[in-house]
Amino acid sequence: MTTIQFPRIQYPFPSRLNPHVQAAQQHVEDWVYLHGLLSTEKARMRFAKARFAWLAARAFPDAALHELCIIADFNTWLFILDDQCDEAEAGKKSDFLRNVMAGFMNILRSPEPRTPATNAPLPAALISIWERMQAISSPAWQQRFIRSMEDYFNSCLWEAQNRENHVVPSVTDYVRMRPYTGALLADVEAIDIIEKIYLSDELLHNALLKRMIQACNNIVCWSNDLFSFNKESKAGDVHNLVMVLQHERQCSLQEAIDEAARMHNEEVAIFVVLEKLLPLTGSEKDYELLRYVSVLRSWITGNFDWSMHDTGRYGAMVKEKVNS
Repeated sequence: MTTIQFPRIQYPFPSRLNPHVQAAQQHVEDWVYLHGLLSTEKARMRFAKARFAWLAARAFPDAALHELCIIADFNTWLFILDDQCDEAEAGKKSDFLRNVMAGFMNILRSPEPRTPATNAPLPAALISIWERMQAISSPAWQQRFIRSMEDYFNSCLWEAQNRENHVVPSVTDYVRMRPYTGALLADVEAIDIIEKIYLSDELLHNALLKRMIQACNNIVCWSNDLFSFNKESKAGDVHNLVMVLQHERQCSLQEAIDEAARMHNEEVAIFVVLEKLLPLTGSEKDYELLRYVSVLRSWITGNFDWSMHDTGRYGAMVKEKVNS
C-alpha cells in the first residue's frame, strides 16, 4: 500500500473565531430542521458532524450575531445543495440541474418569489436567506450578489455537463472555473453586509485588490481540493485540482498533490506581497480597506482551521497525514 505524504500547509495570518459561534451553530441547527433540509438519515448524520456555523464564524470573526446567522445559513444551504445533488445523481443531469438553478435565480430576481413551487425545502430556505440579506443591503449590492450566484450556478452546470460527457477538464479550464464552483465570490460580496465594510467602487475595481481576492479564492478552493481529494475520488468526481493535475500530466498521486500544494503556496506568497502594496492614502478609508483584507485573511485561515479541526466532513485521513 502506497503511503501518501500530505503537504504541510501554514499561513502567516492569525486564526480568529467569532465569539457568537455557539449561538450561530444552534441557530443553524434549528433553521435546518425548520425548513426540512435533511431528508435522509445519512444527511442528518453528515450534518451533525459538519459544524457549518464554525466555518462562517472563522471567516467573519467580527460579525454581529444576526449577520453571522445569515451567512452561516447561506453557506449551510450551499453545502446541503451540493450534497443533495450528489446523492440524487442530479449533478450528472444537466437538464434537471438547469431547471433547478433557474428556479433559484427566479427567487433572487423576483420581487415576490413565494409561489407553490418555492415551498419545497431548498427554495423556501433560499427565500429565508435572501429576504434577510435584502433587509440589510442596497439594490446595488443585491445586483452584485445575484451576478455572483449566477456565475456559481453556471459553473455547477459546467461540472454536470463534464460528468455527462465523461470529460476530465484540463488544468487550465479547471483553474479558470474553480473560483466560481466554490461559490466563494458570493461570500466575498457578503463582506459588505455581514461585516459592515463598505468600500468605494473605485477600490472594489482596483486591480491589486481584485488580484488579492483571486488569490484568496484560489487558496481556499485549492486547499479544499487537497483536503477533499480522497472523498471526491471515491465518489468518482474528477473536479479537483489534484485529480486534474494527475490526469493531464500522467503523474503519480503524490506528484499531483505536491504540485497542487506548490500552486497553493505560490498564491499565498502573492497575497502576502500584494498586501504590502495596498493603495493606502493616509485617510480614514484605509481603515475600511484594511478591515476588508483582514476578512480575506480570515477566510484563508478559517477554511483551514474548520477543515482540520472543526468539521467531520473530510474524515480523519487528512489529519492523520498532516501529522505524519
